[in-house]
Amino acid sequence: ERRTKEMAELSTDLVLWLFILLPFLYILNMIRFRKTSKLPPGPVGFPVVGSLFELGSMPNESLARLSEMHGPLMALQLGFITTVVVSSAEMAEQVLHKHDQAFAGRTVRDVVTVFDYHHHSLVFSQNGTRWRELRRICNMELFTPKRLDILAGVRQEKVQALLRHVHKACAAGHSVDSGLCAFGTTLNLVANTIFSKDVVDLESESAGGFKNLLWEILDLNAKPNLSDFFPALRWADPQCLRRRNTTLIKRLYDAFDQVIDKRMESDAAAKGGEKKKHGDLLEVLVELTREPSSGFTRENIRPLLT
Repeated sequence: ERRTKEMAELSTDLVLWLFILLPFLYILNMIRFRKTSKLPPGPVGFPVVGSLFELGSMPNESLARLSEMHGPLMALQLGFITTVVVSSAEMAEQVLHKHDQAFAGRTVRDVVTVFDYHHHSLVFSQNGTRWRELRRICNMELFTPKRLDILAGVRQEKVQALLRHVHKACAAGHSVDSGLCAFGTTLNLVANTIFSKDVVDLESESAGGFKNLLWEILDLNAKPNLSDFFPALRWADPQCLRRRNTTLIKRLYDAFDQVIDKRMESDAAAKGGEKKKHGDLLEVLVELTREPSSGFTRENIRPLLT
């Protein structure tokens, strides 16, 4: 009984000293690692969580404050992820212009891995042959002066529609939510550039299903995700963000499928006659699917429209 009591006391002391020593050893190890590594200076942070708590509810202000202490180029340990923060114009030029090839890759957040979106999207694809091909398509087919001139009338029309909506509301003495109006107008501009169709009715009092869906996707993708800071938790998806995003992206892809199918059916029906020219991104992508040498398929279209 005495030996059991002594062992229990020893175990208690061991656990207590571990709780005391581990953080101390962690800090010493981080300081030594910073001195021997090529990382820029930065806060040491806490064990496991690193500097996550230092970001607070206003990360931009917290990062500005930390950069004043550690310099325009600093390293932060966010959970298990080492992050380098650039906070000056001079350093940004070095990273984004002079050494852009070295930093061209993007961190893939867990929430955007649904439907392998990160492999097919121009935004999240890693720098490589596929990404360069997608960029070439956009540069040669979408962002040329000729294509922008074709869409100039659409841009003027959507801005005029916004002005008419604001004027009508003011004449009736109604308030105008400028943020929602700007968001709706931007959506219509982008939608017309992509597939020549409005997705928001500014005159409608309801928010609209498509606008609500996009708003939900944007809001969910902007949420901080534990899985991004602690990759070992990705399998569990502790905040259910990936599962929720899967449902939302499925709804968005279903809507895109309807538009793509309708366009392809319309093109097939007009095969013998005069096919209507839309001058949008979808027209370019559909044409690419008909070129065997492009390696482009119908399944590649949806991620590029997102």
